[in-house]
Amino acid sequence: MKVFLSWSGDLSHKVALTLRDWLPSVIQSIEPYVSSEDIDKGARWSTDIASELADSSYGILCVTKENLHAPWLTFEAGALSKTMDKSYVSPFLFDIKRSEVNGPILQFQSTVFEKDDVKKLLLSLNKADSGEQLTAERLEKALDV
Repeated sequence: MKVFLSWSGDLSHKVALTLRDWLPSVIQSIEPYVSSEDIDKGARWSTDIASELADSSYGILCVTKENLHAPWLTFEAGALSKTMDKSYVSPFLFDIKRSEVNGPILQFQSTVFEKDDVKKLLLSLNKADSGEQLTAERLEKALDV
C-alpha cells in the first residue's frame, strides 16, 4: 500500500523521514513516499508528486507548529482526499495539540505523537491495506519493539 508522507519545513521533514524508515518495519506492505528522497534527480518534481498523490491510498500529513498553515500541506491534503471512500488522510501532530489545529486540516481525524494514538494510526493503516493484513496481536508486538 502506498503511503504519501506530506511535509513542509525542517521539523516536519525530519518527522516524515522517520516515518518513512519506521512504518515498513512495522507493516511490511507499506511503501512510503517522501518527495525529498523519492524523486530521481532530473525528474520533474511536479509530475512525480502528482502521480504519487493519485496512486496513494493513504496520506500522512506531518503537522508541526511551524507548518500548520503551509499551502503545500493543505494542497496535498486536498489531493489525497480526492476520493473519500478510497483514501485516507491523517494529520500526524508532532509537538502540537489538537486544540491548536484549525483550517482545512481539522476535518481529518488526526494522530497525536503518543504511543496509544500512534497504535490507532497503525491499526487504521493495517485495516486500509487491501493486501495481507497483520493480526492485531502481531501489530502490537511490532509496535512494542
